Amino acid sequence: MPDYDVIIIGAGPNGLTAGAYLAKAGLKVLLLDRRLEVGGGLATEEITTGGFAHNTHSIYHMMVDYSPVYQDLKLEQEYNCHYAYPSLQFALPFPDGRAICVYTDPEKTFQSFSQFSKKDADAYRDFYPRLQTYMDDFLAPATYIPPLSALEQAAKLEATEVGREILALSEKSPKDIVFDLFESDQVRLLMLYAACHWGLQYDTEGVGYLALIYLNRINSYRLLKGGSHMLAQAMNKIILQNGGTVRGSMNIQRIILENGAAKGVELKDGTVIRANKAVISTLDPHQTFKSLVGADKLGRDFLDRIDDWQWEKWSLLEVHLAMEEAPRFKVSGIDDSMIYILGYESSQQLIEHWDGIARGELGSPAYNCCFPTVHDPSQAPTNRHTGMLSMMAPFHLEGNPEKWYSYLRKEEIADQFVATLGRYAPNINPDNVLWRYVATPLDVQNKFADMVEGSVKQGAYAPLQMGYLRPNEDCSQNRTPIPNLYVGGASCHPGGLIILGPGYLAANTVAEDLGVEKWWSEPELVVKARQKGMI
Repeated sequence: MPDYDVIIIGAGPNGLTAGAYLAKAGLKVLLLDRRLEVGGGLATEEITTGGFAHNTHSIYHMMVDYSPVYQDLKLEQEYNCHYAYPSLQFALPFPDGRAICVYTDPEKTFQSFSQFSKKDADAYRDFYPRLQTYMDDFLAPATYIPPLSALEQAAKLEATEVGREILALSEKSPKDIVFDLFESDQVRLLMLYAACHWGLQYDTEGVGYLALIYLNRINSYRLLKGGSHMLAQAMNKIILQNGGTVRGSMNIQRIILENGAAKGVELKDGTVIRANKAVISTLDPHQTFKSLVGADKLGRDFLDRIDDWQWEKWSLLEVHLAMEEAPRFKVSGIDDSMIYILGYESSQQLIEHWDGIARGELGSPAYNCCFPTVHDPSQAPTNRHTGMLSMMAPFHLEGNPEKWYSYLRKEEIADQFVATLGRYAPNINPDNVLWRYVATPLDVQNKFADMVEGSVKQGAYAPLQMGYLRPNEDCSQNRTPIPNLYVGGASCHPGGLIILGPGYLAANTVAEDLGVEKWWSEPELVVKARQKGMI
């Protein structure tokens, strides 16, 4: 087995990102993944019937316009990563025949809000440009630089008016931000869902800056044409073109330490693969340190911090549909929306759903859904369609995750999901559905080894698990207490979803430590934020 400069454990979106940057920098890179197919959550599969491509995990990409990875790697220009960007982004229909909508054109969004409250439309008209300033001046740039300590970052933000506004809002809970801004319950419902759906607890204070990001991104969701796996395949190709190697079906037994430093990996079949310069793990803290490094190699204080790591409070329950036709909604003008929110009629119902999840309750079907083939017909046979219905759900269903194994329970869930969709789009009924596939939170854990308890972001978004504390103060800048061992997965700053930040930052850190000349430059948005003193 040949030696490599860098071994990357995990060929998900962040492992691929780090691998692509470092391979292009001239390092001999090897990526190892337990699954046969690379990409992790960037998965597009024929799970129903032939010719129907379903995005079985990642589907909505919200940072395409900010992430430097797309420009640096020329993913659109040279690797066929083209995104659909529908003008109607969110639609939340109600039984009275109205729908509250979010468009890429903010004026249309203001008009939609005014159906429910002129005051709320005016409030959002005022808040919208402020949100954009927060994003451009600080929130987006901070996503693609190593995190500063809380005190150091707060001092920088305190020096500017915009920074002080961000700090004040960051101390609030998502619910407080939304309810302070808006009076209409319909507007509150939409905005609270958008602020929290990616893992925020509605009543947790100190995560307001994350709510600001999600509220800004509400009109910036994109769908990758050809399926989410196109992004994984593009970065895989870049690695191979630059002399790297990617191997699937690899089960790693341990990270090899010599004189306390990481020097490679040993597979479960006894094969040893050496890394002359660095090992990067994109797995969660438990697997990286307790399973692969070994608790006996680590100090008690460090292990205590690993043991304190918290998973998300909820996971995702999804029903994927192969359909004869696309939904035709009762409410006119929303058939081409990117995302629909169905089944909720009040903000209190949404809050009760979240509270029920904490008790292990499933609740009645209420979910977001997307019909990718409306925007990209290539993902199904001609004149046929796919659908993805995604509901927040507990991993510990009624206290026992093994209850998700029940075939009858899954069939009942699928029936209920389709019936809910049919209430809003009457043409959708069992006769319209050619095939369906149910993916439970337990299925998420079984499929992706680092998504413990169905944790889609490798760990909760809580004040003590973000920024300089993600995963802890010893590892938040990708370096670890073990020489030559780095971390770069979703359990690191800036977190999960397809924002590609952890892999990008890991590549930067490794290149700097190894004295490798970077072929890429600091992103312009970061340069501008430094000039303003925000970071």
